[in-house]
Amino acid sequence: MTAKQAAAYSGGGLLLLAWLASAAGLAVRQPPVPEEPSQPVETSGTAALADEIQAQTERLRVRLATAPAPTPSTRNPFTYAPRPAPAPPRVAARAEAPAPVEPLLPAEPAIELAGIAEDLQGDKTIRTAIISTLSGDTFLVKEGESIAGRYRVKTVGADAVELIDLLTGEGRRLTLRH
Repeated sequence: MTAKQAAAYSGGGLLLLAWLASAAGLAVRQPPVPEEPSQPVETSGTAALADEIQAQTERLRVRLATAPAPTPSTRNPFTYAPRPAPAPPRVAARAEAPAPVEPLLPAEPAIELAGIAEDLQGDKTIRTAIISTLSGDTFLVKEGESIAGRYRVKTVGADAVELIDLLTGEGRRLTLRH
């Protein structure tokens, strides 16, 4: 390090110390010279202010003494109100005979034709219908066989199946969806 560099560092360090000392308030300062009042300062009477506060306090005390008392609450937030009594049931003036009830037939199962298989036996083609239900059952049936005890297969064509409902005797036709 050269002498010039050492002088520069020490000078910079002294400037830094002077700035820190002034910022910390360590530098000597002259106290300001107090000015002498040219006129006497008028002070408001603290006694008058205290008397006024006492008078307002007394007026408030009298006013609160004559204030109406709050009415006590009759409501209990921890209990429920009693429920009203239910209305009596209406009685019909004359009793009517109930309508005759027709016997309900079991619901028609949702079935569909899933496909048709063909098997050649000599000169004759034997078709098998593949019928599926919504419940996931699959039936492989030929002419004359029954499906779930409800239908009997009348004929199996190339793209359709004719069924006979065993409960009602009505016919039903299922076709392939293309």
